[in-house]
Amino acid sequence: QVQLVESGGGLVEAGGSLSLSCVVSGRALSRYGMAWFRQAPGKEREFVAAITSSGSVTWYTDTVRGRFTISRDNAKDTVYLQMNSLKPEDTAVYSCAGNLLGIASSNTDEYRDWGQGTQVTVSS
Repeated sequence: QVQLVESGGGLVEAGGSLSLSCVVSGRALSRYGMAWFRQAPGKEREFVAAITSSGSVTWYTDTVRGRFTISRDNAKDTVYLQMNSLKPEDTAVYSCAGNLLGIASSNTDEYRDWGQGTQVTVSS
């Protein structure tokens, strides 16, 4: 049984930083292209960042590029999202997701395995 478990969320002031982790079990992380998505209250889920299975390619939505960094450690079966210069509009539940195509994609339909999410709240 594949599980994705996020951690690292919390409450932070605007301008602060948080580091999210996503641990994959039940299947080797190296098989997955991975992404982070987020969903704010009353809004649709949106793409944040993605990384290929090898880690050689990353992709970000425009609103976080330059502030967030996605990375992975396949030996530890863990994907990370370093979030700097946080803004109140970054407040959302952040979820990691994996696709067995190994690609960095923003298309939710391509992701078969999802975590439950971790809450990030940025106060102004």
